[in-house]
Amino acid sequence: MNVLLVPGQGAQVPGMLRPWLDVPGAREELAAWSAAAALDLLQLGTAASAEEIRDTAVVQPLLTATALLCARALDVTPDLVCGHSIGELGALALAGVIPAAAAVGLAAARGRLMAAAAAQTRTGMAAVLGGDERAVRTVALGLGLEVATVNVAGQTVYGGPVEALDALAAAPPMGARVRRLETAGAFHTSAMASAVPGFAALVADLQAQPARVPVVANADGALLTDGRQLLDRLVAQLTGPVRFDLCLATVAARFPTRVVELAPAGTLTGLAKRALPGVSVAAAVPPVLV
Repeated sequence: MNVLLVPGQGAQVPGMLRPWLDVPGAREELAAWSAAAALDLLQLGTAASAEEIRDTAVVQPLLTATALLCARALDVTPDLVCGHSIGELGALALAGVIPAAAAVGLAAARGRLMAAAAAQTRTGMAAVLGGDERAVRTVALGLGLEVATVNVAGQTVYGGPVEALDALAAAPPMGARVRRLETAGAFHTSAMASAVPGFAALVADLQAQPARVPVVANADGALLTDGRQLLDRLVAQLTGPVRFDLCLATVAARFPTRVVELAPAGTLTGLAKRALPGVSVAAAVPPVLV
């Protein structure tokens, strides 16, 4: 059984589109996706600096486009697809729930709405590694932070006011390490609430098709094929935590033979190797494609 993983924000690197431009029809697709996103994705994905593509409004459609081009280059027919955060939108396109151009356009709108929400208050995110998970959560929640992402056991991302993140970093629970993340704000927390109405309206306008292959949903690791439900879950995902640990548990229960992370690959590959011992896990890194 083949599983495709679609990375999320933070995986971006300058020039990440360049290796995939030889995919047949790539430039034509990018032109159409650029129109849908109201951005020059070709320029952003080949020549833009790391600072330019850190912009939430830019990186989300760029990541979606990169993953979709990479998927076309791979000789892999997935039996399951799973994305991380914005990667879930790419996963829905791979499963046929919405067309690729619609996914890239929706990713661009999502990025703009989330960037606007992040600009309203000073919030951020931090990964907490190690330590007693219960103790870490008690301290973090007591500071007013929220769980944003649980990647694997012992690796949880919290989001909230920068002052609370500073306090957590200054006095982390015993055995825990705190690493601040370069994000515009506290994604997947209540800080994104103002983005919900506009995004919900855009999602409601989309026609959803049944997924051709099951999608492992971010919120709880559920295996879903109902296209409308999958689209609606994208809205809830803005303010709800990504439980990638549960996604990987679902993948493990299906006894996969091969797991491939799409470009720009690396982050999810490491998580999958930890959670899926004995399973072939690879990153789609050119020029050698798995």
